[in-house]
Amino acid sequence: MTPDILAALTEARAAKRPVVLATQLPGGAQLLLPNPDAAPDLAAAAAHALDQDETGTVKLSDGDWFLHVHNPPMRLIVVGAVHIAQALVPMAAQIGLSVIVVDPRRSFASDDRFPNTTIVTEWPDDALDALAPDARSAIVTLTHDPKLDDPALDRALKSQAFYIGALGGRKTHGGRLKRLRALGHDEAALARIRGPVGLNIEAITAPEIALSIIAEIVAVRRRSPLARREPAAQAAA
Repeated sequence: MTPDILAALTEARAAKRPVVLATQLPGGAQLLLPNPDAAPDLAAAAAHALDQDETGTVKLSDGDWFLHVHNPPMRLIVVGAVHIAQALVPMAAQIGLSVIVVDPRRSFASDDRFPNTTIVTEWPDDALDALAPDARSAIVTLTHDPKLDDPALDRALKSQAFYIGALGGRKTHGGRLKRLRALGHDEAALARIRGPVGLNIEAITAPEIALSIIAEIVAVRRRSPLARREPAAQAAA
């Protein structure tokens, strides 16, 4: 690895910018992607590897390339340190998500209730501004309190988060969408919110609801047909 590539890779990782280190086999030539000088098939292979989090060897027109994916960790931002969150957090950690719990209510957001978890006790809008959700972030609101959920959803819709979910039935979600429309969000943006949150597995208990949320996050991430549902804005109309 040349000093220039090492420096660029170090910078990208520090900035949490997804990149692929491509090494030609067996020659050893290297390129850090995305790169405007890359051949189209190599650029496409690198983009696919980033999307799928797949490190490995690909066969291209000019030979074999080993693509080493350097993605920032996927995050789950949970707004609301409620009982469902207590079931959701360990499940999320088990599938490799870096979890942050946001709740200004310190009696809920405590180390005793969420051991070994990053806890943010700022108001959700301030917390989301600081956390800066990106395309590798999922956001779930669980409080049922518009004072907490609405500001979080407002910020989530302004981000590139790949998953946005909100707890609550259709009537609750309909009122939520109405308030978000008043904040200036259009129907295309509102359709990003998965409400009621989670796959429809007739979940009742907190662990079951948490399981449905985790399953839907995975389905959305992997583009599974199970993730398809009626757009939220229409479903709650």
